[in-house]
Amino acid sequence: MAGQVVLATHNPHKVEEFRAIVAAVRPDLEVIGYDGPEPVEDGVTFAQNALIKARAAAAHTGLPALADDSGLCVDVLGGSPGVFSAYWAGHAKDAAANVTLLLDQLSDVADPHRTAHFVSTIALVMPGGGEDTVEGRWSGRLAGAASGEGGFGYDPIFIPDGQEPGAERTVGEWSAAEKNALSHRARAFAALVPLLERI
Repeated sequence: MAGQVVLATHNPHKVEEFRAIVAAVRPDLEVIGYDGPEPVEDGVTFAQNALIKARAAAAHTGLPALADDSGLCVDVLGGSPGVFSAYWAGHAKDAAANVTLLLDQLSDVADPHRTAHFVSTIALVMPGGGEDTVEGRWSGRLAGAASGEGGFGYDPIFIPDGQEPGAERTVGEWSAAEKNALSHRARAFAALVPLLERI
């Protein structure tokens, strides 16, 4: 029988992304969505918030729980939006408004100074005790305007490093498979794989 792990999020995009990433390394492990109450994320770091979510999901379901807390850190903004990425334009969690506000704040910043990185911290909490966190980073810079229909959140304005000059694309223009192979979440997950042996 396949093992189960609950992913502590109400975001269907994240569940889909996690299922694809997990299936590649642990096809025997079923990632299920979390339908319990949403805890208050009052941590000031990605790790603190990931643990808050994973603890709540493990306690509610009795299953091993994974939680990802992630965000975009813009160098010229001192690392913001950071843990406030989902709420950058207010508590409505409006992704389009977040992107619009960030682009507006950076409108006078020249390309060399638009460096940024995505961070993903994944927490694994076992119902009987035992907690771990791992982190992945994905470096790049921000485009001057949104481009592409793929991904979600800040993907349409994030141009990852390592692309061929002149042929650079935002993550919004990437396929899901391309993103899942290189993203901050994929990098954090690679560090998590050895810990999944407990499930």
